[in-house]
Amino acid sequence: SALSAIKEQQPQIVFLDTPGYQIRHGGALNKIMNRAVTESLDATDAVLWLVEAMQFGAEDKQVLKLLPRSAPVILAINKIDRIADKSRLLPFIERISQAFQFSEVMPISASKGTQLPKLLEVLKAHLPVSPPAFDNDALTDRSERFLASEFLREKLFRRLGEELPYAAAVSVESFELKGEIRHIHATIVVSKASHKAIVIGKNGEKLKTIATEARIDMEKLFGGKVFLDVWVRVRSGWMDSARDLKSLGYN
Repeated sequence: SALSAIKEQQPQIVFLDTPGYQIRHGGALNKIMNRAVTESLDATDAVLWLVEAMQFGAEDKQVLKLLPRSAPVILAINKIDRIADKSRLLPFIERISQAFQFSEVMPISASKGTQLPKLLEVLKAHLPVSPPAFDNDALTDRSERFLASEFLREKLFRRLGEELPYAAAVSVESFELKGEIRHIHATIVVSKASHKAIVIGKNGEKLKTIATEARIDMEKLFGGKVFLDVWVRVRSGWMDSARDLKSLGYN
């Protein structure tokens, strides 16, 4: 039967990654990001909520209010590898569990891979049986141009997240495949000249490191050589300008 055929297939999980919900700051950008979070929550069969071990404060409690009551919510407590005394985790789990009725609670370490296979099994158990939404070998429904932007943005925040939290954006100005080489020209947009100096770094070393790391990841995913040209531009007030945000891909 059709149902038997579905059951014999490998389960397919489609992850909808959301930005962090912004509580501290207002502005047009943060309103767009918050809307993306709430819309994603409304469209899911299950929610995976990620928190850092031993970190649960007033802002986390505010985010809890957004979590749906109509869908299962799995709590994943990350970075347990950094907790030397694991006995501290149990009181922490009990404290969070008192604030919300989670379907499952999973201590994990994303960097070490601890409990990740188990987490996938837990997610599968809470998802409905249905035909696959994408081909078995599909990794994402996003274009290479979008992924190039995300790789560069990820390296930017990984290197400068503490100094420029959500104060920089990436725009791919051109993306061309010439022979077997992808030529990508991108701009990192910041609000202030001082931010530009932070991104570039002494003698351009910070920007070079960010671009090199992003290019290497692009080449691994795209399966070919990438020529990546990155510039940094100051655009004052872009985070509060609907026109600027739209031109940078925030809708």
